Amino acid sequence: MNPKYPIYWPQFYTATILQWKHLLRPDKYKNIIIETLQFLVADKRINLYAFVIMSNHMHLIWQPLADQTPMSIQHSLLTHTAQQFKSDLQKNHPEVSLHFKVTAKDRDYQFWERNSLGIDLSTHEIFMQKLNYIHSNPVKAGLCRLAEEYYYSSAKFYELGVDDFNLLTHYTG
Repeated sequence: MNPKYPIYWPQFYTATILQWKHLLRPDKYKNIIIETLQFLVADKRINLYAFVIMSNHMHLIWQPLADQTPMSIQHSLLTHTAQQFKSDLQKNHPEVSLHFKVTAKDRDYQFWERNSLGIDLSTHEIFMQKLNYIHSNPVKAGLCRLAEEYYYSSAKFYELGVDDFNLLTHYTG
């Protein structure tokens, strides 16, 4: 049986919170991202190879699966997480929600910068460079000494074989 086309390369994807605000500092907002990624994996929309969630941005390496495109996956992730952020902020932190109020034709609130970055990882060397970049992010930020010590990262999975979130596929090259 022939696979459906197009087949996409794994992709390095970065999304940043609006104006680099530190919305993701509380774990409950990182967990919203994790839960959304778990859904995308369980629903067979993506393979997730790597991730790190920092206080104001996230980096992922993922690959769209059958009938999915990078744009559809990005849209699902960003739309769902934004809705969850908005709901929690309006309920529990209405003063903070005002920092994300915008005057746009298509929305009242904006949580993610509009121009997220997606780069196709077409070679093993490029994949490994981005994987190492992702895992070194919390170390460079001074959040941990060793990459695998940072909880909201796939580094522990690659170093120790532990997937705390049950959502990763090991990249074998």
